[in-house]
Amino acid sequence: MKKYILFDLDGTLTDPAEGIIKSIKYSLSKLEINDYDESILTQFIGAPLAKAYAKYFGFDEDKAKYAVTLYREYFNQTGIFENYIYDGIPELLEKLFNDGYTLAVATLKPTEAAKRILEHFGLAKYFTIIAGSDPNKTSEGKADIISNAIGMLSIEDKTLAVMVGDREHDMLGATQNGIDSIGVLYGYGSIEELSNAGAKMIAKTAADVYDLIKKN
Repeated sequence: MKKYILFDLDGTLTDPAEGIIKSIKYSLSKLEINDYDESILTQFIGAPLAKAYAKYFGFDEDKAKYAVTLYREYFNQTGIFENYIYDGIPELLEKLFNDGYTLAVATLKPTEAAKRILEHFGLAKYFTIIAGSDPNKTSEGKADIISNAIGMLSIEDKTLAVMVGDREHDMLGATQNGIDSIGVLYGYGSIEELSNAGAKMIAKTAADVYDLIKKN
């Protein structure tokens, strides 16, 4: 039986596409980059931002860091709330909370931004801790965030923990920290991406997440 349930935020609890994509477009406009394939912008969701700018736009480290700074100019003011809760998530969290599980968030989004979003949607009350990234540490990866969450919860028996997320970063980060993972298909990762990254379980809906946790 699991006791600790770690959730990714973007693409798992909420759909942040509108705000993230508008923030990326804002940063690219400021950098006078206007000719690009907009379909790649969804690949930024749930990914480390600086690494995504480097991967998809060929930015060097300094330019990637500057792009992230520009991104946050828009995101912190407007994009942060251009965001929507996925169907079934409030019910999922309430049931798990009432069943006695310890819930946590492990997200690459800066901690304060994650708290603002969860409080805005009335979800913060379900979580014992909200572990996010440090805006000044652009090299932080998902494995680092999950490790921080495990430490904050003082988890000694890692078989009692599971990471729920929608991208390969969540699955790989869970494996690197020695915990199980549930990949969700309603977010931004495909079943191929999640399976190839080592997802232990796959859920199509929020209700499926609950069933998998109860069975494992």
